[in-house]
Amino acid sequence: MDLTIRKATLHDVPEIEFLIGESARKLSSEDYSKEQIEGALKAAWGVDTQLIKDECYYVIENNNQLIACGGWSFRKTLFGNDCEQNRVDNVLNPVTEAAKIRAFFVKPDYARQGLGSILMRQCEEEARAKNFNALELMSTLPGSKLYERHGFIAQEPIEYPLCDNLSITFIPMKRKL
Repeated sequence: MDLTIRKATLHDVPEIEFLIGESARKLSSEDYSKEQIEGALKAAWGVDTQLIKDECYYVIENNNQLIACGGWSFRKTLFGNDCEQNRVDNVLNPVTEAAKIRAFFVKPDYARQGLGSILMRQCEEEARAKNFNALELMSTLPGSKLYERHGFIAQEPIEYPLCDNLSITFIPMKRKL
């Protein structure tokens, strides 16, 4: 593989959105129903352009093909796309608050080949450089395995409402840097 990691740009948004849909539909199918996946793609998963504007979101390419994406944030919003109703874009205090790990997705053909770990190391390095002492995230069920390998501790799972009496299970996770 000829991998390149770089900061995402707004020009990447359509390709990132396609990757997120492809990743979610394939890699989450053992843990969530088709209805939950489609509902989450509308309500919880997707591109948060604030991360791109903050230069905290990354893509990994193999021979100029986007194969993974993910990032971190110094803002309060824990997860969600541009349509998330519970957005709080206030800047975090790195002394008292945890940086957020956000929106890791991998093209299914490249799953379990270390791309999530590459993104995690990039995000950890950036958060440390901004003086953060801790990280937190909202994990999908299939994503929790990656985060546990990176020292995240699972909290009590939550049921996140999607639409039409449909919800999805997420796992809040935290760790010290």
